[in-house]
Amino acid sequence: MATSTVGSTADSLSKLHIDGGDDCTAAASNLVKNLSLLSPEQVELAKMLLEMGQSHLFEHWPEPGVDDDEKRELFNQVARLNSSYPGGLPSYIKTARELLADSKAGKNPYDGFMPSVPSGENLTFGDDAFIQYEDAGVKEAHKAAFVLVAGGLGERLGYNGIKVALPSETTSGACFLQHYIESILALQETSCRLAQGDGPTEIPLAIMTSDDTHSRTVELLESNAYFGMKPTQVKLLKQEKVACLDDNDARLAVDPRNKYSIQTKPHGHGDVHSLLYSSGVLKEWHDAGRRWVLFFQDTNGLLFKAIPSALGVSATKGYHVNSLAVPRKAKEAIGGITKLTHQDGRTMVINVEYNQLDPLLRASGYPDGDVNSETGYSPFPGNINQLIFEIGPYLEELTKTGGAIKEFVNPKYKDSTKTAFKSSTRLECMMQDYPKTLPPSARVGFTAMDAWVAYAPVKNNPEDAAKVPKGNPYHSATSGEMAIYKANSLILRKAGVKIDDPILQVLNGQEVEVWPRIVWKPKWGLTFSDVRSKVHGNCSVTQRSTMVIKSPNCHLVDLSLNGALIIDSSDGTEVEVAGAVQNKGWTIESVDYKDTSVPEELRIRGFKINKIEQLVKP
Repeated sequence: MATSTVGSTADSLSKLHIDGGDDCTAAASNLVKNLSLLSPEQVELAKMLLEMGQSHLFEHWPEPGVDDDEKRELFNQVARLNSSYPGGLPSYIKTARELLADSKAGKNPYDGFMPSVPSGENLTFGDDAFIQYEDAGVKEAHKAAFVLVAGGLGERLGYNGIKVALPSETTSGACFLQHYIESILALQETSCRLAQGDGPTEIPLAIMTSDDTHSRTVELLESNAYFGMKPTQVKLLKQEKVACLDDNDARLAVDPRNKYSIQTKPHGHGDVHSLLYSSGVLKEWHDAGRRWVLFFQDTNGLLFKAIPSALGVSATKGYHVNSLAVPRKAKEAIGGITKLTHQDGRTMVINVEYNQLDPLLRASGYPDGDVNSETGYSPFPGNINQLIFEIGPYLEELTKTGGAIKEFVNPKYKDSTKTAFKSSTRLECMMQDYPKTLPPSARVGFTAMDAWVAYAPVKNNPEDAAKVPKGNPYHSATSGEMAIYKANSLILRKAGVKIDDPILQVLNGQEVEVWPRIVWKPKWGLTFSDVRSKVHGNCSVTQRSTMVIKSPNCHLVDLSLNGALIIDSSDGTEVEVAGAVQNKGWTIESVDYKDTSVPEELRIRGFKINKIEQLVKP
């Protein structure tokens, strides 16, 4: 950098009005001494930091010649933080100050709003309306794109890998990512066949990763040939972290382990919107004639049983935003989808967290708060964070906002004065808060169906799950796997198969229903109509049985199963499986989650499957 430029920049920096007295002036002076190390772009960032009251970042800077590379690295980090946030760091700091002031004042974000039950569609699996919506959804699917939010590790589960690499169930061993991709490919095949060449012919998948998961997600895809997808169909979007905040003035927190680094933490899955916009992926989808984008999270093995019908609801009702929901018990620890109407006429349909919904109702003329209706459930359906947006209105909205989502801050204060934090905080955002910025003309609704068919997330470790009050969902690897067997058993029952009732078993301290271990590839039973068309005569399955259907064109005819049956004609030829099948089968053996001789992915379930005897039908 030329000396004259350094001089003039030093003058302009020293003239900046710096609040905070001598310490701040000294810190700015440290920066001025080191200006010759910085590029012109970095000098602009330095000015911005001083203008935004962040001079403390340079408090400990030594003379030029000491730690110069580290000083430059700080500015490289500042450049990344500035470019990855809509509006840059000044916008982040300004928003943080406003939200921190509201938090300190105890301001209620729902002041002036009246809650009411929103309009939506309540579906019953397998009835005529459900089947019609499913058919409509499959027809629309080739015009859809999917977005998997997968920034999390499995540490909270007691698993050290990325969550999407975890087996969704251990009978077939298919991991979550494999199951999701195979489900999308099954939708693609059926939908494109119905479309007869009209519109897009591939369904793309975008995966939002993080520093923690990105390289391992790439490795999982590449080592498994993308589970049958073309690599060009999959797009990875890496989420950056945001700066931590030290106090109510939104001073950026210095990393306690490195004085030349700003401490950062994840911003939340709401970043998916700005990433889709800034990467150009959303516009690309829109320009290719796509109509829908479906968001889903990383460990719900039942989700794709609900997606076709929910997409059918979106297409039939013309919803701009459609939230998948399940019935929720009053005060259950799951957010409720709520219509909020402000005194000034504004309305929005959004997720209200369960701990905010009850007090909001009590303050709005519902003296009993969140209570169950005559159905036995709260009238406010439970949000499961699976969302369907119409791309046109979505892109239009993001063009206005840049993908910025209404944020919140949750500082942990040292005491009731709310002047100091126990540890640094940061702004966070959630993808389901997107509707908060929508105009009243936006068509926002929900599609609710029973949890047994739509929602069995895997998010709690064995110890936490074992503490869940009896009757409440465990949301563990144990319950998630058992939920898949239950759903498949109940679907076959509805299709006319005689399925034995489950037995109750305690695994990893959780009492669960153990149904026959029935799994099938998505191409065999994508919809209820598919399953029903492949079951004939009087079929029956005992509780101790296992059935794995890998063949897409397999028909069950008067099958009587008491043991283990693997149907593995994956080349697409038609297979008929008939008559009695009896063998010693596969058994479930309990394992202790503290037994380190057992692989993690089995320990966290509390059982392993012993494959004693089976019939394999080629």
